[in-house]
Order: sequence, then C-alpha cells, then structure tokens
Amino acid sequence: MPNIISTLLIRNLRDVFGENVRERRRAAINELNTEDVIFYDPNKGAYRGRDEIDRIAGTIKATHPDFSYRPIAEPEEVGNGGRVPWVSGRPGDAPAYAGTDFIIARDGSPPFISSSISYPEIAARCIDPSEGTAGALPTFRR
Repeated sequence: MPNIISTLLIRNLRDVFGENVRERRRAAINELNTEDVIFYDPNKGAYRGRDEIDRIAGTIKATHPDFSYRPIAEPEEVGNGGRVPWVSGRPGDAPAYAGTDFIIARDGSPPFISSSISYPEIAARCIDPSEGTAGALPTFRR
C-alpha cells in the first residue's frame, strides 16, 4: 500500500490522540498498531502496548478535549519510518503548542511512535491565527 507511513502518521494524530470517544480511539489503536507498540513521550518516557497507549492518549485528550491536532506540512517518509509536524489548539485560535510525531513501522504497523512537543512561542510561528488553518491542510475532527 503506497504512503502507508503517511497514513499511519495522520491517523495516529486524528484517530488516536485526537479522538474523544474511547471506543473509537481503542478501535483505531487496535487497527493501526502492533501489540508490542511503544509510544515515547519526551517528557515522561515510554508507554508499551495498546492498553498503555489507550490510557495515555485518553489522559492527554482529557486535559484539552476541545483541541484538535493539525499537520502543518505533509508527512515525510524514509524507508520504514516517517514524521509529521503538527500544531494543536482550539479550532480558530492560535495554536497552544506544536510538535512532531515520528513512526517506525514493521509490517505496515508501527511498533514505535514518538512525539516531540514544543511550546507556545514556537507554535505561534507555525500557523497564521487569522486564517485558523495550517496552510491548505484540513482541520481534523475533535
């Protein structure tokens, strides 16, 4: 399947970390990830397995349920890995923070996902708040 890494990156943002409904989030985690998946948070360390990713994604989303994640560039793919830069905030407002997600896939599913988060002063330079969008890329559902 062409662009599988890009698809995984975007769906991880939208359907896992951007999803408020636990059942839909868990279905996406089960579909997209191997059982031995590892999510690495640069501030808190590694979370191993689908159950832990479900727990931490729900915990993160609960802190800002009205925020959405928006890519600010197309995903980049190299071999079995890729990355996508993103911003997050309330739709229509300037981003509250920014980051870059990295995925290394094995057999079409990521055994390793990492997120790098930047702070508001960096996020403010990533998007034009008067437009409320990241270039021509869509704002994903919350």
